[in-house]
Amino acid sequence: MKKPNETATLKEAIALLKLKQAEDLLQLKDQYYHTYESLKPVNLIKNAFGQMATTSEFKGNILSNVIGITTGYLTKKVLLGSTQNPIKRILGTLLQFVITNVVTKHSEKVKENDLQNS
Repeated sequence: MKKPNETATLKEAIALLKLKQAEDLLQLKDQYYHTYESLKPVNLIKNAFGQMATTSEFKGNILSNVIGITTGYLTKKVLLGSTQNPIKRILGTLLQFVITNVVTKHSEKVKENDLQNS
C-alpha cells in the first residue's frame, strides 16, 4: 500500500478550510447587512407600528386614549378658558389629567353600554 503524502493531505485540508472560510465570510456579510437594515430607526419604527397596529387590543386602547385626552382637554378649556393665573393653570392641568384618566379607564364600559343599547 502506498502511504498518502502528508504534504498533499495538508494542502487539501488547507484548501477545504479556505473554501469554508470564504463561505462563512459571505454568510457573515449577509447577516451583517440584514442586521444593519433591521436596526435602522425607520425600520425599527415601521416594525413596531406594524406589530402594534395588528392587535385589536391596541386599536381599542388608542380609541380610549384619544377619547380621554380629548375630553380632558375640552373640560379644561370650558372650565378655565385661557387664564394667565399660574395657580389656575396648574389646577386646570391637574383637572385635565384626572378627567383624562377617568374617561380612559371607563371608556370600555361606555362602549359596552353603547353596543348593548344599539
